[in-house]
Amino acid sequence: MSRPLHVLTKPHHLAARFFTSLSPAPPRVEDEVWAEDRLLAGEVRLWRRMSNQDRRHSVAVARRFADARPEATRAEVAGALLHDVGKIECGLGTFGRVAATLVGGRTERFRRYHDHERIGAELAASVGSDPATVELVAERGPAYDALEQS
Repeated sequence: MSRPLHVLTKPHHLAARFFTSLSPAPPRVEDEVWAEDRLLAGEVRLWRRMSNQDRRHSVAVARRFADARPEATRAEVAGALLHDVGKIECGLGTFGRVAATLVGGRTERFRRYHDHERIGAELAASVGSDPATVELVAERGPAYDALEQS
């Protein structure tokens, strides 16, 4: 079963995410260095599998998360960086993701997109991520409220 459509609850986030997803540019070098300094080796490999657009987004979210939660551990910041890593398994580009958001889980790829939190948590666990990282990728745990606000 699909989650409720965020179109109705977070239109600003979705619009901003859409427009920043149109550029294929990689993250700035300083953002890549910042991110990779906060990830374990296996997590870096996962993060590098994400599209340029998703990596740019993950750095922006993780930096806001770290600013909002100065007591965040390395594992929690890693969870913020990897929060969308499960989307690598859906194989959808920007316009496919828009369609999946609008119509829900009507196809297998759309269902994987809507289940990216569980998939991402499994990927993170498979590379040896800290339980706090896995928990945050799965949208759970004490730091999740701060991530959701980021």
